[in-house]
Amino acid sequence: MGSVSSDDDGGGSERCGSYSLSADVSESESCTSSSSFSWRRGFGRGGGAVSSSMTSSQRPVPGGFCFRASVMVPVIGGKDVVVWDSKNEKRGDADLSEVEMMKERFAKLLLGEDMSGGGKGVCTALAISNAITNLSATVFGELWRLEPLALQKKSMWKREMEWLLCVSDSIVELVPSIQQFPGGGTYEVMTTRPRSDLHVNLPALKKLDAMLISMLDGFSETEFWYVDRGIVVGDGGDCDTYPSGFSGGRPSIRQEDKWWLPCPKVRPDGLSEDARKRLQQCRDCTNQILKAAMDINSSVLVEMEIPTAYMETLPKNGKACLGDIIYRYITAEKFSPECLLDCLDLSTEHHTLEIANRIEAAVHVWKQKDHRKHIHDKNIKHSSWGGKVKGLVADTHKNQILAQRAETLLQSLRRRFPGLPQTALDMNKIQYNKVVASIISWNL
Repeated sequence: MGSVSSDDDGGGSERCGSYSLSADVSESESCTSSSSFSWRRGFGRGGGAVSSSMTSSQRPVPGGFCFRASVMVPVIGGKDVVVWDSKNEKRGDADLSEVEMMKERFAKLLLGEDMSGGGKGVCTALAISNAITNLSATVFGELWRLEPLALQKKSMWKREMEWLLCVSDSIVELVPSIQQFPGGGTYEVMTTRPRSDLHVNLPALKKLDAMLISMLDGFSETEFWYVDRGIVVGDGGDCDTYPSGFSGGRPSIRQEDKWWLPCPKVRPDGLSEDARKRLQQCRDCTNQILKAAMDINSSVLVEMEIPTAYMETLPKNGKACLGDIIYRYITAEKFSPECLLDCLDLSTEHHTLEIANRIEAAVHVWKQKDHRKHIHDKNIKHSSWGGKVKGLVADTHKNQILAQRAETLLQSLRRRFPGLPQTALDMNKIQYNKVVASIISWNL
């Protein structure tokens, strides 16, 4: 294949002057595009200038490679010079930076976040979980205003989520399928299909994510705006920085904890009726999205296997888990979960979460005892053990009732506090879970 170049001798100048560049373009089908390529020849021996042009932005060279050239090709010292297009350079740099970023992300996943390479990294499922959590914190961690996401953050979220979720395309399960022989007859083979939980949960979670992004995009033009809280206080504004019920002029602890939040401002006549309706609709829709996402997360957590490390930390009996007061109420003849919750100290989130952890631990202690005694009952074969069998049956029935009461109490507690943080069992499931499909459905 020929090339656009000139030799030092005059013969080379003449050959290049009569050379047709269109031949190279026709030989390489992969090097066609719509931009224009130009080159200019220096003065030959006869003093005439030779020039040529073609319609292509990519120039083939020996070896099957292509390169992009600019429209302007200057002449320096009688040589043909190719200048790279600055726009293509920028595009190439952007593509290169994305590739390097992708390499970095997947290196962390493959190493299990152990950048020393010592083999002490976490499992793949936990590495993906941490990566999604960190990406979410980066993009949405400082979203304090009802306004569209910045283009950079939106593109980062879409791009890196595609990278992290591409592993779900390779997670399949084997199912039997009937195939037919060409000459007649049938036979059964195992075929692959997407894993059932990912097939159901992942599209639903992606749709919820798209709804939230589009909802934020709808706040490009609003009847309210935001100012920094310190500016409002300095100007003597009416932002609710100092609650009216607090004496001494000192802000409340809640306001001190969230001093960085911007203050919304509206016109003197307030919001219009349409703006109020739209905000209320967005609020209701967001609550429904949150409820749907929490339901999916809860169902995924329930299906996760209880780690052995969690079971080994449990006390030996339910009374040690619950304490005397809660244990006395649960084991009473008449049990009411709502009345028991009214008697407990649920004034702070810390106390509420601690009680939830204790109740959940008692549930699994009683279930474990019930399972062990059920296995023990199967091993008893002789009727001479009759008296002991009756005692074991009574204990088993008692453990089942106590476990059911504790589960009912825990459900009532979660209904009363729907925003309760993750319990110790939930965190242990996430930490020790090795099923990638489950962790993807839970994180989204």
